[in-house]
Amino acid sequence: MTTIEKSVDVVVPVRTAYNQWTQFESFPAFMEGVNRIIQQTPTRTHWETTIGGVTREFDTEITEQHPDERVAWRTVDGPSHAGVVTFHRIDDHTTRVHLQMEYEPESLTEKAGTALGVVGHRIQGDLNRFKEFIEERGDETGAWRGDVSRPGQVGDPA
Repeated sequence: MTTIEKSVDVVVPVRTAYNQWTQFESFPAFMEGVNRIIQQTPTRTHWETTIGGVTREFDTEITEQHPDERVAWRTVDGPSHAGVVTFHRIDDHTTRVHLQMEYEPESLTEKAGTALGVVGHRIQGDLNRFKEFIEERGDETGAWRGDVSRPGQVGDPA
């Protein structure tokens, strides 16, 4: 497994940054290579991507989510990856969005891209475009403030 960690500071309150991040169907607006995301349930999404000329479809599930703090996910099928995005209050108007992702490069091209830092560069670009997207809007396009606890924790799973 390969781990990537990237951050960006956005000039919006934590609540606004978090709320926008829960709007998965808006991700193609700022994530390179993401063609479409379909929200199937509050905790499951279907992704359609084209990266490096390779088109893939896969499903992910939210494994942990706490409003204004974190959203964690893992793939259910398709390319193996998991991650967490955390939201850190810098001040009343600034939030640090931190992404940590683990994935398993499959093809020789993916392994080479990982070794050359291409994936990390792309993820930083996605975060930078998220910053532009939310700062230009000034407010979120929607919100889902459900709380999803990790297995073994007390909480409302839906």
